[in-house]
Amino acid sequence: MKWQETGEVPCPVARSLSVIGDRWTLLVIRNAFFGMSRFDQFQRNLGVTRHVLTERLNRMVECDILQKVLYQQRPPRYEYQLTDKGRDIYPILMTLTAWGDKWMPLQQGASLFFRHKECGKIFTPILHCSECGEAAGVETVMPVRSESV
Repeated sequence: MKWQETGEVPCPVARSLSVIGDRWTLLVIRNAFFGMSRFDQFQRNLGVTRHVLTERLNRMVECDILQKVLYQQRPPRYEYQLTDKGRDIYPILMTLTAWGDKWMPLQQGASLFFRHKECGKIFTPILHCSECGEAAGVETVMPVRSESV
């Protein structure tokens, strides 16, 4: 199967990876959550080539992860802002951050923490069941195909 064809398979993981499954895309999205929105900011921070960055930004706009917003008329310049679909990626990045700090730590320890705005506490992201509220992990969750529900 070609990489471009993964968006058409019945597996939601494969379809998701067809859009956000490369390092540059996830790092651009991470930087968007950190407040970056302009091409030169992404390029300077990531060190990615202009060609690769242009491809990734265009793909994310096409897939409605980012939207282009004109901020300067002459010459035309655009910002890239997260859409609702793009903002829904945040839990993935939080979980990936927690995994990286646990399993691939730097000597100085965790490099990024999350503070909950409501209570002010630093927390570790964990999944919970939407129905009963209990923690949901590999030991307590069983994937079930749609035809079995």
